[in-house]
Amino acid sequence: MKRNLYILLGVIVLIGIAVYQNAGPGIQSVFQHEKAMPTETGPKAGLLAPAFTAQGLDGNDYHVGGQQDKAILLNFWASWCSPCQQEAPELNALAEKYKDSLNIYGVNVTKYDNKKNAQKFIEKYSVNFPVMLDLKADIYETQYKGIAFPTNVLIDKRGVVQEVVLGILPPKDLEKKLKHLIKS
Repeated sequence: MKRNLYILLGVIVLIGIAVYQNAGPGIQSVFQHEKAMPTETGPKAGLLAPAFTAQGLDGNDYHVGGQQDKAILLNFWASWCSPCQQEAPELNALAEKYKDSLNIYGVNVTKYDNKKNAQKFIEKYSVNFPVMLDLKADIYETQYKGIAFPTNVLIDKRGVVQEVVLGILPPKDLEKKLKHLIKS
């Protein structure tokens, strides 16, 4: 009787080992809480951010979309927009404070503005993050379906849109959202 019990226990252990070896990392994934990657692209929370590469006024190319080293705050603005003027100093402060974990990219929607006024805005507010010109509003209108200035698109490191913020938020609220974005 004892012998049969030992054989049964041995068989159960061997079956357990075989199942574990054949399942491999699959068993571990049951315990991980990774978010599934979306497959659809669009300017909505939960979708992959529409990808683009644009040249900044500093001459460097900047890429949005796909896996990144840092989270991204994509800020669409125009120089004549009062809320854009109001949030510019706060975005500068956030760009400096979170420079190791967050990229802030400004996109002047030049179709509704002009390059000269955009440059004056950048100088007046000492904008300290990269700014690109969206001359024909291809990025703003076509890819991100923009409807208001400013529009801030919060994109995590995986390239997934976490939130789209129309207009401005109180600085503490925006910073809270950015802290959450950086952790995601």
